[in-house]
Amino acid sequence: MRYPDTRRQDIVDTLHGYQVADPYRWLEDAADPEVEAWSSAQDALTSAVLEPLAERGPLRARLRELVPDVTGPPVVAGGRWFWARREAAQDHAVLRVADSEGARRGGTDVRVLVDPNALSAEGTTTLDGWAPSLEGDRLAYLLSEGGDEESRLWIVDTATGERLDGPVDRVRYSPLAWLPGGDALLYVRRLAPGQVPAGEEAFHRRLWIHRVGTDPDQDVLLFGEGIDPTAYLGVTVSDDGRWAAVTASLGTAPRNELHVAELDEGRPVDGWTPVVVGVDAQTWPHFDRRGQLWLVTDLHAPRRKLCVTDPAAPAVSGWRDVIAEDPDGAVLEDYALVGEELVVVHSRHALSELAVHDRVTGIRRRPVALPGAGSADLTSRRDEAGPVWVAYTDYATPYQVLALDPLTGSLAPDTDGIGAAPGPGAATPAVHSRQLTCRSADGTEVRVTVVAPVDAPDQPRPAVLYGYGGFNVAMTPAYSSSILAWVQAGGVWAVANLRGGSEEGEGWHRAGMREHKTRVFEDFEAVADHLVAEGWTTNDQLGIMGGSNGGLLVGAALTRSPERYRAVVCSAPLLDMVRYERFGLGATWNDEYGRADDPTELGWLLSYSPYHHVRDGASYPAVLFTVFDGDTRVDPLHARKLAAALQHATSAAVEDRPVILRREADVGHGARGVARAVSLSADQLAFLAAQLGLSLP
Repeated sequence: MRYPDTRRQDIVDTLHGYQVADPYRWLEDAADPEVEAWSSAQDALTSAVLEPLAERGPLRARLRELVPDVTGPPVVAGGRWFWARREAAQDHAVLRVADSEGARRGGTDVRVLVDPNALSAEGTTTLDGWAPSLEGDRLAYLLSEGGDEESRLWIVDTATGERLDGPVDRVRYSPLAWLPGGDALLYVRRLAPGQVPAGEEAFHRRLWIHRVGTDPDQDVLLFGEGIDPTAYLGVTVSDDGRWAAVTASLGTAPRNELHVAELDEGRPVDGWTPVVVGVDAQTWPHFDRRGQLWLVTDLHAPRRKLCVTDPAAPAVSGWRDVIAEDPDGAVLEDYALVGEELVVVHSRHALSELAVHDRVTGIRRRPVALPGAGSADLTSRRDEAGPVWVAYTDYATPYQVLALDPLTGSLAPDTDGIGAAPGPGAATPAVHSRQLTCRSADGTEVRVTVVAPVDAPDQPRPAVLYGYGGFNVAMTPAYSSSILAWVQAGGVWAVANLRGGSEEGEGWHRAGMREHKTRVFEDFEAVADHLVAEGWTTNDQLGIMGGSNGGLLVGAALTRSPERYRAVVCSAPLLDMVRYERFGLGATWNDEYGRADDPTELGWLLSYSPYHHVRDGASYPAVLFTVFDGDTRVDPLHARKLAAALQHATSAAVEDRPVILRREADVGHGARGVARAVSLSADQLAFLAAQLGLSLP
């Protein structure tokens, strides 16, 4: 077994005084025949490493057994009930409708509206979003193919299933906001390629009003003229169609603008009123049934607060706090309005807390006990009638929908016939999860949740440490067949809550972005050392895993201190931080990481960019890169370049600690069918098990 021959180029760029080597730049072009030949040789090596692993088959079977049925909370519109349900044997959730609550409860007169499983024999069609009209007689939904996330908009009649409109293209990440009557909706669509500079076709979003059945190229522009090309737009409309609120954020920057307009037949009467502009904060709007504008914001409140105001006078000075920022450190996550009650979810150290408050005063009336230490979010009816649906999950509990009576605080399974979601086909193994605390290099407390056999840590065990640490994303408890299969076999799985996420609020996020990014890696290292010091594992039994920004995390971890880890799974990663802005959606992330064209910020990037920190002769861990040819967010070139660099540099034998690249066609960065997800997880876990010494039953 040997690594494929890989040509090295003598490319050294001088950037703001830095000498930046890039010997594998030629691997950036996937269409180059030389790159395809190299990738095919890597495919052969990957097969030679993975196919002999005896654990792959049993793992695939066990993972499939642990996949549960999942039913989402209902959306009620015009007396009709809409919900998505995926049975364990299905690749994708199916969108269903019942013409009344009685029909839903009895399981009668239930019709399928959108079934992605029937649209592609290979399971490569995904349902990216959907919204019924206020009257429930029409449904708008978004579909994409092959993982590219380039959604197309369709509209159907909910009574007959007849397609009324579509496809409308260029609607990736579009919100869907219906106007009363169901004849029009507000949505976000990119400008046509010929209207934007070359290379910017993935950007330039605008807000439009679309009349059902008309040519979308004749839609009226409502908002977005002249804004930054990387801006993402959101929109919400009041149920009476009188008011609209638009948010605009530059890429993934942790700040946005808020504009409000009074509408006449869907168009602003007197233009848009800027409410929050040029402020370093985020605000998310919602109109209630009583004509008020509710706002979740981190303006002067890093852990967020809930405010209310009059949309006719929406200035910040007129906002009234209903739920103030929690003084004890909990982060406001979600809320729902029902009658005179206000249901609120806070998160404390990544674990959800639920309570009922007074709608007007915000006074807490009663706490509500959740089933365990897990994650919860809320869904309520547009008419603000009860109940409130609480979606709950933890590391051993499949996603389930519970019905909350806000008046009593009672929380019970939503067992209305087809609304119930049975568990996985196999019995869930007994596991124990506990949250530990360690200290990072600068003394900051960092938490990690360890999922392990009930008697652990009785001895050091093969362990996987997972992390993300970026973009204000919290690592919260969620059911995972991969975690359960690993722990059932006797291993340990740990999930770190690193700076860069939102576990402790926006301040926690900003403590791990831009010039502070290396703190994320220090946090991760502190967690790894803590697991070893406390007897959960050893360095030779420790694997690390992450994807996307988490792929950057583990890429930095393995190049900073390869001796800490035995094996690495690095999925859809960012790894060349000097050139990341040039590919995929990279230009929308520079507020998180920094810009390579700025001398100071280039210094930040070069201080940790994994591709630029590979050292000849180092003994690197075994590494499995997993990439997806349909990924339009993070280009697979990152993994190709680091795989080549590590294969060239490592002193470890390929038979002992292989560096391999697993690529997959017709899937992308995010959504995928269950069968594809199971196959990927089986390969990842089998690779880790072989390297860490876990014997799978």
